[in-house]
Amino acid sequence: MVDRRQFIGAALGLPAAAIGGFPAAGATMTYDEAVTTSRAPLQAVPRDRELVRFAILAANSHNTQPWIFSARGNEIAIAPDFTRRCPAVDPDDHHLFVSLGCAAENLILAASTLGWRADPVIDGDRIVIALEQAPPAASALAAAIPVRQCTRAAFDGRPAATESLRQLESACREPDVAAILMTERAAIAGVTDYVLEGNSVQMRDKAFMRELVSWIRFNETEALATMDGLFSPASGNPSLPSWLARPLLKFFFTERSENKKYREQLASSAGIVVLAADRSDKSHWIAVGRACQRFGLQATALGLKYSFVNQPVEVAALRPQFAASIGLGERRPDIVMRFGYGSNLPKSQRRPPELVMRS
Repeated sequence: MVDRRQFIGAALGLPAAAIGGFPAAGATMTYDEAVTTSRAPLQAVPRDRELVRFAILAANSHNTQPWIFSARGNEIAIAPDFTRRCPAVDPDDHHLFVSLGCAAENLILAASTLGWRADPVIDGDRIVIALEQAPPAASALAAAIPVRQCTRAAFDGRPAATESLRQLESACREPDVAAILMTERAAIAGVTDYVLEGNSVQMRDKAFMRELVSWIRFNETEALATMDGLFSPASGNPSLPSWLARPLLKFFFTERSENKKYREQLASSAGIVVLAADRSDKSHWIAVGRACQRFGLQATALGLKYSFVNQPVEVAALRPQFAASIGLGERRPDIVMRFGYGSNLPKSQRRPPELVMRS
């Protein structure tokens, strides 16, 4: 029987030794080549595989890729993969369902490009998307799908143009979802205080830290072997052998250093956006995901970078205070993102469609 790593290798053209965790002599695909393959231009056929390939380029928590796709006729369903949940950072699966919404938005935009109108319906835990033929409708957001990435680095401090801010706010429009856009330095500083407080709580939480480190991929070989997780160079860190990186982590990945990094990153940002749904349930979390993904795609189309600073919404004890500070009252803040102008970083890996599609 072909095991999981061999299957990944066959799907991406990687040699068995490379998938096993060691670079092979004469390897046929490097890390960058694997990323390029997963982000290749959208093709019309095979339709379902191509739509899923673009769907899984969506933002998702810890790059866990917590989704399962199934296709039948002119329907594609997206279901949660609870084996990839993160109980420490996401105990109620909020981020997991937001991630499903992000994937659904990518699929809907990609389908429109290929000449399919996509109608999503929430069915329990699943998103069922019915496809109906329609005139092809290319868009700047769909074109941004293979380019978009979360840029976990400092930006250059430039303000965003008024028209860009208008387009970013417009991209977030989704029924029952509010977007709060902040560009004033005082407002950004206020959010920064909550990000740092939340980060301190998380980094003192042993369960959170164990879970986070379990998803870090310290080098290209590790990332190629799993095709998921948080690739160190994608956060501006060096690629190191795991045997070296893991013992060194406790010396460099500290509460103080991370708070310093987040303070610098937020100070360099052009603005912050907070998304909040009218109600806190799975269907509304999915709606937040769709708005979140459009924001990221619109930022990309405008030449902006963005990343998540979700600590104030991930620490339950901090969440009500943060909500009150930005005028949300008793509503739950769902997602916090910063944006600005900056440089490209290496992109993260995605598993091939064959590993996330079920018959």
